[in-house]
Amino acid sequence: MDTGTRIFWTILAALLGAAVFFGVQGERRRGEIQKAGASVQTGDLVALASVTDGDSIVVNNPAGDTVAIRLLGVKALEGAPGKDPFGIYAAEAANALRRNLADKPVRVLVGVPPKDKHGRTLATLFVDDRDVGLAMVSEGLALVYTAYPFPAMQRYLEEQARAQSDRKGLWADPAVAARAELLLGVWRKEAP
Repeated sequence: MDTGTRIFWTILAALLGAAVFFGVQGERRRGEIQKAGASVQTGDLVALASVTDGDSIVVNNPAGDTVAIRLLGVKALEGAPGKDPFGIYAAEAANALRRNLADKPVRVLVGVPPKDKHGRTLATLFVDDRDVGLAMVSEGLALVYTAYPFPAMQRYLEEQARAQSDRKGLWADPAVAARAELLLGVWRKEAP
């Protein structure tokens, strides 16, 4: 076997090993966060423990257990800052969640269905009677995720249209806005 082939297989083995390692660690961490039986109910006041990304957080429920929550009806962009134009807006969305939820009581309205395929609780979150997901959409920090209808979807869509016409947040960048439009089109086709 020549040197180039050996290097190729060594790099491939290292990458596969790293993927397995980080996959196992991620699953272990998710299991720690979402303890069996740990949950939130509609009306619970919870406290932010950490922000996972622009549409997912971990909270401490009234019993003190950690619960993973996915904001119902919104999807923040994903990407690494500096490597992908979406990355800037992904980071802005996560930072906005941190600012809006840190050190404040957060009221939970559990969605239907109550959990997503990853075991996270689907919920609308409120701080001082302000819908956090709706605020993210109106600031142009998140898109309305229409693949699964939810009660306030029409209101969210109206706010998204307003943010888009006012060129707020991600809608101010033509390249990002074009990619966001593509995502919205895909989600419209997935909707039941």
